[in-house]
Amino acid sequence: MPASRLRRDGYTLTHYSVLVVWGWFLYSFSPSVPLLADDLGVSKAVGGLHGTAMAAGAIVAAFVLPRLLRVLGRSRLLVAGLVTLALGVAGFVCAPGIALTLPSIAVVALGGNVAISIAQLNLSGHHGAAAPAAITEANGVGSGIGLVGPLAVGLAVAIGWGWRAAVAVTVVLALASALALSRLARRAATADGAAVPTAGPEVLAPVAAGGAAPGRRLAPGTAGLLVALVAAMTLENATTYWSTSLVTERTGADASIATATTAGLLVGMTAVRLLGAPLTRRFGADRVLAASFLLAIAGWAVLWTAQSPGVAVAGLVLAGLGYGSQYPLAVALLLGIAREGADRAQAVVTFVAGATVGIAPFLLGAAADAVGTHAAFVAIPVMAVLGAAGTVVGARAARSRGLL
Repeated sequence: MPASRLRRDGYTLTHYSVLVVWGWFLYSFSPSVPLLADDLGVSKAVGGLHGTAMAAGAIVAAFVLPRLLRVLGRSRLLVAGLVTLALGVAGFVCAPGIALTLPSIAVVALGGNVAISIAQLNLSGHHGAAAPAAITEANGVGSGIGLVGPLAVGLAVAIGWGWRAAVAVTVVLALASALALSRLARRAATADGAAVPTAGPEVLAPVAAGGAAPGRRLAPGTAGLLVALVAAMTLENATTYWSTSLVTERTGADASIATATTAGLLVGMTAVRLLGAPLTRRFGADRVLAASFLLAIAGWAVLWTAQSPGVAVAGLVLAGLGYGSQYPLAVALLLGIAREGADRAQAVVTFVAGATVGIAPFLLGAAADAVGTHAAFVAIPVMAVLGAAGTVVGARAARSRGLL
């Protein structure tokens, strides 16, 4: 996929705000899961069920997305997704027990995945060949804002407010983003010859010679890149959920310090995502993605052998440099090779990513209950190897058909 220079216009920056909302929620919520489990008196595996609830919401989003796009159009559905997310977070932070926190997280995931899906579709269509850089940078902005999340959780715990105060900030961010996107849609609707998509499932890119034909078949290379997406989601979510427990188990750090170390992961992820444009332009999105899985293994090795919080932070930063480009580049490649089937490809991406979010943290939490968090983290390099292999195989298949 040839790269071109990224244009950061108002349309692009406004859509970045959707990833800001999700970044704050994800990276304040995920490191709070062990603290939530302690508050509610449940095991790590039961705490990991919040990941399963997120998967349920994401899977519902994948199934309803095409129908809702036809009924509401992208602009209204994007705003509705953000409002739904805000309502779910409000319910979650006010919930007194697991019976209400789980469905609240499902609502958050439903709204959040709808909003993210449309934002990524719009960025892909708006930027064409520069879509990998745009989607990667959007995620970089999100993780950059999310970087404050673990620190906010640690500070809120330390001063006695509790982790819920940090997570609740998501409500304000989501409503502000919804307002900005509503104004953008109104301006686009009144402008003559608006150049950005605002309605239903438009064609996002022309079909090149040798490209995928329209219909229900997925493009060549999709299976391998979906393996890469599963690996990317497993690495990121399993680490953000349970690295706090690993740091506590290996270094003896208290809850506030161990939670704050998760910020190291976000530092690395943000740095590499903000470098997404020059990296993909120089080396190609598929090559950067394959290399990122190898870098993730190096970060895991440092984290896994750490016996002090400082070394653990260094490992998390290095792991983040690997993790950061994986999800956005896998998504951008999948949408790019899909061509005019991008709407359907995004629904598949949402389903696969959501299912992985639900399964991976739960399985790692169950393994941590059985053998300890340290031993359970051996799964990380295994998934990284699978991700690298999936990327190479998928990119080769897509390139053979002229899709990359």
